[in-house]
Amino acid sequence: MSTTTEDAPVLAPRPAGGIVQSVNDSLVIAKRNLIRMTRIPEMVIFGLIQPIMFVVLFTYVFGGSIKVGGSTSPQAYREFLMAGIFAQTVTFATAGAGAGIADDMHKGLIDRFRSLPMSRGAVLTGRTLADLVQTALTLVVLAIVALIVGWRTHENIGKVLFGFVLLLLLGYAFSWIGALIGLSVRTPEAATSGGLIWLFPLTFISNAFVDANQMPSFLRHIAEWNPFSATVQACRVLFGNLPPDFRTPDAWPMQHPILASVMWSVLILVVFRTLAVRKYRSAAV
Repeated sequence: MSTTTEDAPVLAPRPAGGIVQSVNDSLVIAKRNLIRMTRIPEMVIFGLIQPIMFVVLFTYVFGGSIKVGGSTSPQAYREFLMAGIFAQTVTFATAGAGAGIADDMHKGLIDRFRSLPMSRGAVLTGRTLADLVQTALTLVVLAIVALIVGWRTHENIGKVLFGFVLLLLLGYAFSWIGALIGLSVRTPEAATSGGLIWLFPLTFISNAFVDANQMPSFLRHIAEWNPFSATVQACRVLFGNLPPDFRTPDAWPMQHPILASVMWSVLILVVFRTLAVRKYRSAAV
């Protein structure tokens, strides 16, 4: 006597859905990217070289020749400068984020992720979270270098840490711009170029390296309403790095830099995350 059994069809697992599923998937992707960074240490090393060069060059080449407030003191400029260098560092990480996503697209890795039962936005969220961790490590090293060359803060530790939180928030918001660029181009090289070409005018037409009051009128207004400038000004306030005789511009973002920094960063984050996730869904179809 024999019996026959029918094998039940094997179904692909379905995602649990909801916020928990999205968070878990994002953390898995973030872990994957962090492991990849540890296996390619030159990615982190080269990411550190540029901001360190900026610190040294601006401190010793331009220090003493640029007027801040009513002083040309090298120490005053050094303290004025560092918030700008910190902000530039977190925003320049945008190019790396875009290049990484473009590389995943080019190699077909995104298509493999799409075949898995996972949240659609998790691939981009995980990537940007991994970049945020790398940016935080870069800021730690950069802060140590800044202390070595003479940078000092003059506020309590709580305000200083909050300044770094604002920097990381700005960097995370800008990483979504990089994600959108990475999804919109065909090669990692194009993503790197596209990620940098707009960052240079954004960071230099700002209050990062010079007093915006010394700019021509039309450039000064752009600098004062630049989202980048708001975070730089907020960090100077929180670090206590504004010279005593510094005249704060009358523009609203400069009068309320902390609130303006948060508002700009959240707005950029919401807008570009929405656009990047939408682009991801259409680009990977």
